[in-house]
Amino acid sequence: MNLEQAKAKLEKYGQMQVLRYYDELDDAQKEALLAQIDATDMSIQENCAHQEELGKRGVISPLTCMEIPEIEAGREEFDRIGLEAIKAGKVAALLLAGGMGTRLGSDDPKGMYNVGKTRDLYIFECLFNNLREVTDRAGAFVHIYIMTSEKNNDATVRFLKENNYFGYPESHVHFFMQDMAAATDYNGKIYLEEKGRMATSPNGNGGWFISLVNAGLLDNVHANGIEWFNVFAVDNVLQRIADPVFVGATIAKNCTVGSKVVRKAAPDEKVGVICLEDGKPSIVEYYDLTEDLMNAKNEKGDPAYNFGVILNYLFSTAQLEKILNGALPLHIVEKKIPCLDENGNLFKPETPNGYKYENLVLDMIHQCDSCLPFEVVREREFAPIKNKTGVDSVESAQALLEKNGVIL
Repeated sequence: MNLEQAKAKLEKYGQMQVLRYYDELDDAQKEALLAQIDATDMSIQENCAHQEELGKRGVISPLTCMEIPEIEAGREEFDRIGLEAIKAGKVAALLLAGGMGTRLGSDDPKGMYNVGKTRDLYIFECLFNNLREVTDRAGAFVHIYIMTSEKNNDATVRFLKENNYFGYPESHVHFFMQDMAAATDYNGKIYLEEKGRMATSPNGNGGWFISLVNAGLLDNVHANGIEWFNVFAVDNVLQRIADPVFVGATIAKNCTVGSKVVRKAAPDEKVGVICLEDGKPSIVEYYDLTEDLMNAKNEKGDPAYNFGVILNYLFSTAQLEKILNGALPLHIVEKKIPCLDENGNLFKPETPNGYKYENLVLDMIHQCDSCLPFEVVREREFAPIKNKTGVDSVESAQALLEKNGVIL
């Protein structure tokens, strides 16, 4: 994109302030800014003007979960179906690893955090070990796609290469960076974070598939014959990846997405809840769960919304490509956005000063035809690391790892 093309695009969307300091930039900075303008979706201003419409929810109703007794009764058959799919190369893993370890007191990518006590044991290592349990049993490796971010890509790639992918073959590991979305003030004007760079943030946990496609990896997916993606977050060190029973149950029930869930520890636990919305699968975030929904009962007299998601999903590739042809709803989030002030100096606000824009996994699920909520035992598969101490912390995850026989 040249300067005239950039001006035309910015003028169309009322964002000419982006070029305020253009004449002060050197050639490399100018080229980088023009490339960023070219790659950025400028239609966000329209969303900002109609944000009340974006947050509206449909009618919420319960979605029956496949609970542990039913899973155990069908385990042998589910396991057989899942292992067949894995051996045939139809299942891939996709790791959402764009985050940093800031809340853990680390400047490194979150996956590089060391949870060991008497030896080194990194979060990435835990995840690869969990995946290896399945691939060793299947006698076949699954492809793993790792989504990084602008902030942590180089460090993540370097770390995993230096550690030989913890015994996993490099030929089956693929990296791509998450797309970024521009951040704006309350009127939809894009902020600058430097004189030659717009303020941006990752496009949300529902942006992983479009980011993979934009990175040019869809041909790779097709070439490898991948029909299912097991998508999971970096911070749960106990989760089972490409779990044959989960894969097999989702296939056997002819669902286009599966979601691992845990029984809630309390009605008001801060986890999203699997449900139906206007008759289609969806998730209600904990902050949208009303008293009526929290207290609702099903036909057995149990809580109707009793299963929380743990961000471990199995998506049909064919369904993902259908979703790609549509448009995911946009979520506007009020945030503190570091930006340049009117004098061109960096300003770090102490209170929210604008919006970031995200796509969420819950919207991907809502666009799927059918969903299998699949219950897992919390103590065996849910050890998230979000904090240094306390609830969902390094300490609690270490205790659960040890309880499951992992030597720290």
